[in-house]
Amino acid sequence: MITSLTRINELARKEREEGLTKSEWVEQIALREDYLREIRGQVRNSLSGVTIVDPEGNDVTPEKIRLSRKETLN
Repeated sequence: MITSLTRINELARKEREEGLTKSEWVEQIALREDYLREIRGQVRNSLSGVTIVDPEGNDVTPEKIRLSRKETLN
């Protein structure tokens, strides 16, 4: 689990109930950006392991994914 998610949820709850201070608002934005960066990294990592094969058995994996796979191996 992503560690910052607990704090993001705490701030979201506080925002709904009573509002955030300026520093909490800034913290919330930074945490959300970090969270999204981590999620995007996980998705990229998952997709880099995907191989797409057409009905005839030919590898039709897009070049962008193949290049990404090569970069992670190096």
